[in-house]
Amino acid sequence: MPHVRHVLDAAAVRAWCSLALEALGRERAEIDAINVYPVADGDTGTNLYLTVESAHQAVEAVFTGLEPAAPALPDVMRAMAHGALIGARGNSGTILAQLLRGMSQVLADGHPREGDHEGPADGTALRLALRRAAESAREAVAHPVEGTVLTVATAAADAATATDGDCGTVARAAYEGACAALDATPGQLAALGSAGVVDAGGRGLVAVLGALSQAVSGNVVPVWRQRPMDGHARVDAVSVDAELECPDEHGVAGPAFEVIYLLEADDRAVARLRTRLDALGDSLVVVGGEGLWNVHVHVDDAGAAVEAGVEAGRPYRIRITHFGLGDVHADRAAAPPRERAQRAVVAVVPGDGLAGLYAEAGATTVPDRPGEPPASGELVDAIRRAHAREVVLLPNDAEMRHTAAAAAEQARSEGVRVALIPTRSAVQGIAALAVHEPDRRFDEDVVAMTSAAGATRYAELAVAERQSWTMAGICQAGDVLGLIDGDVAVIGHEVPATARTVLDRMLAAGGELVTLVLGDDVPDEVADALERHVREAHLAVDTVVYRGGRQSALLLIGVE
Repeated sequence: MPHVRHVLDAAAVRAWCSLALEALGRERAEIDAINVYPVADGDTGTNLYLTVESAHQAVEAVFTGLEPAAPALPDVMRAMAHGALIGARGNSGTILAQLLRGMSQVLADGHPREGDHEGPADGTALRLALRRAAESAREAVAHPVEGTVLTVATAAADAATATDGDCGTVARAAYEGACAALDATPGQLAALGSAGVVDAGGRGLVAVLGALSQAVSGNVVPVWRQRPMDGHARVDAVSVDAELECPDEHGVAGPAFEVIYLLEADDRAVARLRTRLDALGDSLVVVGGEGLWNVHVHVDDAGAAVEAGVEAGRPYRIRITHFGLGDVHADRAAAPPRERAQRAVVAVVPGDGLAGLYAEAGATTVPDRPGEPPASGELVDAIRRAHAREVVLLPNDAEMRHTAAAAAEQARSEGVRVALIPTRSAVQGIAALAVHEPDRRFDEDVVAMTSAAGATRYAELAVAERQSWTMAGICQAGDVLGLIDGDVAVIGHEVPATARTVLDRMLAAGGELVTLVLGDDVPDEVADALERHVREAHLAVDTVVYRGGRQSALLLIGVE
């Protein structure tokens, strides 16, 4: 390791992110395999990896955006915490994001070296940061449970507090304290003891703390291995396919959905949201602050959980996971298919122009107004209005999939056969509608529409509302952002130039047809110029242009 100063500075945080991502990449499958609490869904390792990946990307963006100058520790710590917050996945990832936020509150916002907010943190600062991390994580969980990652984080902080020395010594003590606590988790939680495994989230945190120790000291820590337990074999490398025995209360008998979303809201609204979500379900974790929060909860009514977020503020990047979805699909697949039944398409559509286009193609539309996404009840009403025994549902927005899934389940309970195609943009919905044939067998029609949507890459142009870290670097308020497949890929200053760059990147991988959907604020001259650019720079690629209408995005782009 080149960084061996035994202090925590910007370079050490950058190394920490990289090493943690590598460690979780190596151990992801094993952590997934021992995931039995709070739900045995086998994704804790993956969720932790994706959370740290987002933190790593945010840190790299700070270094890229400030080159050739080196960033300061506060800038990098804030980026790491912010990246983890916006990219947090699952219960474990959300808690890890809060742990990093707690550390950032000390290392970035409350630097203990008097008069020095730019220099490296010493052992005292790291001890305080680990303590704040553990405390803030417990505060974020509605009902803390011992034997989980919270226990491991507290033990790491206790071990660090009891140790004098530089950052290398403190980080090593925290790692060893976490390992000891992790070994004890099977005796603290019945689900873990029954399965003969340690807590998966705690194991992931041990990997992250091991990476921290290596980043500040340059020394690789011994790899943690689970000690044999009475009545159980040693679990050093659990097969991903292993079936772990888990009590029913931690299996499918719990809430049906995991709901996660980012939320822009003030503190008072979030306090009310916590109370409401706590009454709706369990595994409630709300992390963040200063107007931006990450909300995680397990519920039976996914729509109600999201509607609670809408009442509190502006939820977005909404994700839903149906814990029993595989079983539901298996049961439905065994039922005899209905041939040539009356069929309809229900689509969520932004903008009156697109609504007219979809209606001409025979779809029943549900408006998606800015800041007012439709609730699951509105989608159920639209399915009922369609008067069909078979319905293809197009959410046309990644953030609408949770609501669409809840609506689909409700409609199925009423006897309607519903297929949810996970379209993430209205241009993917257009591609699906183009191959829709109601006289075809339902399953065949769904497969064809899904394939067409999946083969369509999508992009959107939007205007940045404030300065922010993005996948493409730091943007300023008023910049034009080009989002490709949901991630910021281009930061520009004008719509035409940004759109050309986005098109060139998308068409570099090939394409036959470009679809442009213009919002009201984009003049026809821009569409004409983009058509000419595609015709001249990308031969044999056709272009079609639609007007999205008043509520549509600035510009939507689809490439098939």
